[in-house]
Amino acid sequence: MVLLIAIIALALIFDYTNGFHDTANAIATSVSTRALSPRVAVIMAAGLNLIGALVSTSVAKTVGEGLVDTELVSLGLVLAALIGAVFWNFTTWFFGIPSSSSHALFGGIIGAMIAKAGVSGVVWSGVIEKIILPMVGSPVIGFVAAWLLMTGLIWLVRKRQLAPVNAWFRRLQPISAGFMAFSHGANDAQKTMGVIALALFASGEIETFTIPFWVKVVCALAMAAGTYSGGWRIIHTLGSKVIKLDPIHGFAAETAAASVIQVATHFGIPVSTTHTITAAIMGVGSTQRLSAVRWGVAGSIVTAWVLTLPAAGLVAAGVYLAGIALF
Repeated sequence: MVLLIAIIALALIFDYTNGFHDTANAIATSVSTRALSPRVAVIMAAGLNLIGALVSTSVAKTVGEGLVDTELVSLGLVLAALIGAVFWNFTTWFFGIPSSSSHALFGGIIGAMIAKAGVSGVVWSGVIEKIILPMVGSPVIGFVAAWLLMTGLIWLVRKRQLAPVNAWFRRLQPISAGFMAFSHGANDAQKTMGVIALALFASGEIETFTIPFWVKVVCALAMAAGTYSGGWRIIHTLGSKVIKLDPIHGFAAETAAASVIQVATHFGIPVSTTHTITAAIMGVGSTQRLSAVRWGVAGSIVTAWVLTLPAAGLVAAGVYLAGIALF
């Protein structure tokens, strides 16, 4: 029971780090264009993350059941997976890199399972379907959707002066930022719910894999608290280092990314909100000219994306093997 409580506590710490790590996903563009003040932005994002986290459990079930053999899951494995994920979250936050908290968690689960049971313990079809394909697909779709939306908006306002256009979209940006925050909570908080439910199942506390209501509530609250604390390093990277954003760009990026995430959540697909919004920002920037995107910064972000799964997996595997050796 003590180990189970420790795992739940660590899972909520991960959820909290996910919140402050991914605050930028919802509000970076709105803060950088001054559509919202930083404090108002994080309060709004925290509240809508909380609401979004309570709407569904389809993604949570995917995380808990679709990636590894649940019969082989132990509490020690879940603990190692969480340590790997939290370690990578703090590392990328320290350097201001908008990597995926979701993939850090997935990498931790897979790495710990390989350390315990070898590659046979991993449901590779599920990994490909639920992690690899969305990891590649969601940024591509986010980029294209944002480019198309931005292109359409440019055509609509082509005969108007820039100043009134920016003023109008600055008023609309709180709506798109709220949509993004809600979508983030609906998809990302569920991943921690799935891990806690996996631990409850492994310990025999629940007989079938379901998401208890109290798990939904505490995960939603942890995500909201993390969001409220703000991840200012990553907000700076997304809001100003990738491209110079005007309100119309921020509105297009947030709306396109949130729409992609909502569709994925409806079908129980655990996509990376970080990948999606970052690609959407690149997409709107590309409508100006390709050189408007700072591709060097973008390349560093993509490198972090690629490293996230194996890095978190290696840490988790090392923790699991060290635990076996010590205990």
